[in-house]
Amino acid sequence: MSDQRRVLGALGERLAEQHLLAKGYRIRERNFRIREGEIDLIAEIGGTLVFVEVRARKGARMGTAIESLTPAKQRRLVALAEAYGQVRENLPEDQRIDVIALDLSAEGELLSVQHIEGAVWAE
Repeated sequence: MSDQRRVLGALGERLAEQHLLAKGYRIRERNFRIREGEIDLIAEIGGTLVFVEVRARKGARMGTAIESLTPAKQRRLVALAEAYGQVRENLPEDQRIDVIALDLSAEGELLSVQHIEGAVWAE
């Protein structure tokens, strides 16, 4: 992963976390990693455990942030959420996977924040 992508990812995660905190979420964990991948943020609100995938895009050349969420990534998120449940105890039964998509201008100005609750689900 390039340094630019890593910096953009970290910025996106910070902005997404601020968004969640402002909406009353409690952050349980950041960057949960296992061999199969990573969950950006794990939060809780009103007794619901929320796995959050953060997608950030700078400039429109590669499409919008939400367009970058491929079917393969969605399947991986479901598997990661299931894996999280196997390594952590006392989790709320109500769970969902949200996506926070952040679009930034080519200069890095935040243009939009899209929070899609329950954006990904197991088939």
